Amino acid sequence: MSFYSKIELEELGLKEFGENVQISKKASIYNAENISIGSNVRIDDFCLLSGSGGSISLGSYIHVAAYSAIYGGGGVVLKDFSGLASRCVIYSTSDDYSGACLTNPTVPDKYLNIQRGIVILNKHVLIGTNSTIFPGVEIGEGSAVGAHSLVTKKLEEWGIYFGSPARKLKNRKKDLLEMENALYQGS
Repeated sequence: MSFYSKIELEELGLKEFGENVQISKKASIYNAENISIGSNVRIDDFCLLSGSGGSISLGSYIHVAAYSAIYGGGGVVLKDFSGLASRCVIYSTSDDYSGACLTNPTVPDKYLNIQRGIVILNKHVLIGTNSTIFPGVEIGEGSAVGAHSLVTKKLEEWGIYFGSPARKLKNRKKDLLEMENALYQGS
């Protein structure tokens, strides 16, 4: 995997980025000026980040695995230690599928009814492969979403969720908080 150098990252025109940022040269980035990236972040091959019409903010210690997409039109925030497994999609905007209006980006706005809502993945949130997150969703700190899940509403903290729509299966352990502290203390 070939990553952009620091100079190449500067040339992309990102709003800001921290140290040790690894973005694959095979990733697609649109409206980079609306995308902020913290430190220790890796974005793999064939990912798509679109800051068009909104913003994307990635904290630190984040991994976005291959073939994932983040559409930031309504705003997307991934806080520290969160991550997307391969083939995940986050939508912060969506067309109205009811049939009451037209759909798709080739149609003038007056014929559309775009649904917008910021998506927030709080600290230590993990999203399993092939999962989809809809606009306006906030996932509580420490929660994990299993593979092939559809997240349509807010998920509480420290749960393990799975399904379509995602439902809570059980609580998630908090042992990782001690490891986070050790990492910051350099132990």
